[in-house]
Amino acid sequence: MLDTFAQQAMNYIALLIMVIVVIALITIAVLYVIDSTQNTQAIRRNYPVIGRFRYFFEHLGEFFRQYFFAMDREEMPFNRAMRTWVYKAAKNIDLTIAFGSTRNLRVTGEPLFLNSAFPTLDEDATESGSLTIGPDCKTPYHAPSFFNISGMSYGALSRVAIQALSHGAKKAGCWVNTGEGGLSPYHLEGGCDIVFQIGTAKYGVRDSKGNLSHTKLKELAAIEQVKMFELKLSQGAKPGKGGILPAEKVNTEIASIRGIPVGEASISPNRHKDVANNEQLLELIAAIRETTGKPVGFKAVMGDPAWLEELCRLITVKGNAYAPDFISVDCAEGGTGAAPQPLMDYVGLPIRESLPLLVDTLKEFGLRDRIKVIASGKLVNPGAVAVAMATGADFAVSARGFMFALGCIQALQCNKNTCPTGITTHDKKLQKGLDPTVKSERVANYHYHLIKSVETIAHSCGVRSARMLEREHVRLVTENGFSRPLSLIHPEKVVFVETPKKHTNKSKETL
Repeated sequence: MLDTFAQQAMNYIALLIMVIVVIALITIAVLYVIDSTQNTQAIRRNYPVIGRFRYFFEHLGEFFRQYFFAMDREEMPFNRAMRTWVYKAAKNIDLTIAFGSTRNLRVTGEPLFLNSAFPTLDEDATESGSLTIGPDCKTPYHAPSFFNISGMSYGALSRVAIQALSHGAKKAGCWVNTGEGGLSPYHLEGGCDIVFQIGTAKYGVRDSKGNLSHTKLKELAAIEQVKMFELKLSQGAKPGKGGILPAEKVNTEIASIRGIPVGEASISPNRHKDVANNEQLLELIAAIRETTGKPVGFKAVMGDPAWLEELCRLITVKGNAYAPDFISVDCAEGGTGAAPQPLMDYVGLPIRESLPLLVDTLKEFGLRDRIKVIASGKLVNPGAVAVAMATGADFAVSARGFMFALGCIQALQCNKNTCPTGITTHDKKLQKGLDPTVKSERVANYHYHLIKSVETIAHSCGVRSARMLEREHVRLVTENGFSRPLSLIHPEKVVFVETPKKHTNKSKETL
């Protein structure tokens, strides 16, 4: 009887294999006819069926390169070594390494910190305390942390991702920038400090015609969690181009928050229609500050230095009342969910040029104490943040660093609504893998370890806190493989314009 059962099973298996083979042959025949008669892809027409594997392997290529072929320091935009540090920090596991660094110390532009013969003892070290932004505003902001979460919109990011960032930021004691997509309930949910970003489409603060609504500004300013307002002029990954939110991500809730039609692609103007020159920019900043009573600044990618000099010169003429309370400087290394490749690849200055340009120009015009500087652009690891602080930044912000903390694997599918980790998708099946409770802890852990590591670098250089790092503590590798002091590559400028100084907060002040 057992032999009979086995024989029947073998017969069924043989029949199943025959059916599969027949179906496969029919499928191949159909694909052959389709491929050989279509006229849109030459590879498929010349090599029917077989040509399809080219596109399949091309799709798999980025994943194989990431996990099997790329060395630890090769991959772009963030190599495996950079991502691994964030993953370990977020999971609160051992951050030490053995044997030796894999970092190439001969690459042009790489920073080297100058350790002191007498580093700061642990008992002598001090924490980098809070720093006040907009001290003359009705409601100044005493920012507790020098490292914060950069602009990421609800819409570009999923609900669960925003929830995790909000709760994580509250635990970490840092701010979350809303991005240009407006203020969602999920930003508020965790109770963290919030910087509201006003994009070129005025999402969240627009009237029925798309113009800035001061009524809505007042409503937002009345929310205690909203600490500052940031006018976005341009973004590092797409200077000269507005934000892009694909139609499949514009659901009913997002459309309501932004004030746009459901199911239609949301493309912001490439600049604010009511800001065509520096005069109008300063007038708008002053108007928003008057309406909200809170600090107001702007975010921009540095381009022509003449523009920045003209802006500073105009501020000295109009007076400090018209000056921005802060400037967020973004750069060519910036990221986004969707942007034209020519803009992402070719437009804008990198952070190593744009940050010292901004800091030195503000000093030259006597505005450095008045205007705080926030650095943005690929600042995900302690070394990059420490260099930014030494160059003159008061704060550093990161978006992709915190995305890695949430579990981002750099799948490069942010613009396709197919993010496998649930961070940049509104597909609920994919979102279920992101638990906001767990990920909020990882956000806080990443923030803690990055701050601690930057402070460790500062102590090694012989200073008591990160805010005391200066350019003299850093050397940059040059073309010949040897390094030069950052203080010689970007020498400090002397002030030639005297302006009234009502603000006593030094940008390097440690409270």
